[in-house]
Amino acid sequence: MSSVVLRRFVSTCRPTLAIYHGRNFTTSAPFLIETNNINTSNTNTETVSSDAPRTVTLIPGDGIGPEISKSVQQIFQAANVTINWEPVDVTPVKSPDGKFRIPLKAIESVTKNRIGLKGPLATPVGKGHQSLNLALRKQFNLFANVRPCKTLEGYQTPFTNVDLVTVRENTEGEYSGIEHTIVPGVVQSIKLITQHASLRVCEYAFLYAKQHKREKVTVVHKANIMRLSDGLFLRSAREVAEKYPEIKFEEMYLDTVCLKMVQDPTQFDCLVMPNLYGDILSDLCAGLIGGLGLTPSGNIGEGGAAIFEAVHGTAPDIAGQDKANPTALLLSSVMMLRHLHMFDKANLIEKACFDTIKDGKMLTGDLGGKAKCSEYTAEICQRIKDSS
Repeated sequence: MSSVVLRRFVSTCRPTLAIYHGRNFTTSAPFLIETNNINTSNTNTETVSSDAPRTVTLIPGDGIGPEISKSVQQIFQAANVTINWEPVDVTPVKSPDGKFRIPLKAIESVTKNRIGLKGPLATPVGKGHQSLNLALRKQFNLFANVRPCKTLEGYQTPFTNVDLVTVRENTEGEYSGIEHTIVPGVVQSIKLITQHASLRVCEYAFLYAKQHKREKVTVVHKANIMRLSDGLFLRSAREVAEKYPEIKFEEMYLDTVCLKMVQDPTQFDCLVMPNLYGDILSDLCAGLIGGLGLTPSGNIGEGGAAIFEAVHGTAPDIAGQDKANPTALLLSSVMMLRHLHMFDKANLIEKACFDTIKDGKMLTGDLGGKAKCSEYTAEICQRIKDSS
C-alpha cells in the first residue's frame, strides 16, 4: 500500500526544469526592518507602498487564538489599514469517506483571497487526526516556512544581537504523513525527499537572501547518515548556490548548527533545511530572542499564496482570561503587510509594537509584566494614533 502512495505522490511532482522556467513565486520585502533604515528615495518594491484594499482570510484558531486575532484587528483599525477580514472556521468536518478534512468554505476563502492570517490550531494527539497546520500547507502548496529571529531592544535575553532567518521546506520530509504498521508493535514512517521540492525551497532561500541583502546561506543537513535523502537535498542546494556567486554558501550538519547556534548565533545569517530540521531549529532560534510568543512566521507558496501565522501553542489554560500575548501574531501580520506591499502601515505597526516592548511598562505576563492582553493592545493602538 505504501508503494502505491509513493508512486502517486511522485507522479504529481513536476520536472526539475519547471522550477526554473515559469517560476511564479516571489520573496516579499524585509520582514523585520527598522523604519529609520528605509531610503524613501528608493523606488523598488522594498519601499513602494500599496494602499489598495485587500481581503484577507482570517483563521482565528483555538484557545487564545480568537483573543489575539481580535487584538490584531483592533491594531489594524487604529492604523487605518485597508484590509477586509474574512473570518473562517477550520474545525475539521467528517467527509463521506470517514476522514476529517478542512471545511470547504475555508478552502474556498484562501483559494480566492490567496492571503491568510492564522492563529494557533490544536491537533489531538494519538487519535488519528491529521495536523490542520500540515493540511493547510499541503492544500495550498505552502512550500517554504520563513521565520525571522531578531533581538527586540528592551527585552533582555542571553544574546543581544541575533538577526537571522530560517527557511524550512514545508511539504515533505518526515512530515509527509506516509506511515504504516508493518506488524503489531512495529511501525514505519517514510521520509520523502524530492528534487523538485528541494530545488524550489533552496532557490527561494537564495532569492530571499539576495533581496534582503543577506550575505550567507547555510544549508543544514545530515547527508553523512542519510546519504540518499539528505544527500539529494544537499546536492540541490549546491546546484542553486552556483547561480548566486555573490552569496556565500556553506554546508553544515544539523547537530553542528545546534551547537554553534547556542554558542554564537551571530555567525549565521540565512539558513535553509528540510522539514523536520526546520521545525526544531526554528524553535531553537526563537528561544534565543525570547520564545515563540515574540516570533513571527510566514508560509509562502506558489502563485502568490501565503499564510502568516503565530507558531506558539493554543494555551488553553489561559484562554478567555485576557492574559494572552498577541505579539507573535501581530508581527506575523506585519510580515503579511510587507508581502502585500503595504510597507508604511507595516512600519507604523511594527514600530509601535517594538516601542511598547522597549518601554516595558505595559507587558503581558509571559514578558515579565502584569498587563492584560487588552491593555497591551490599547497601548500599541495609542502609540499608533500619537504618531499619526
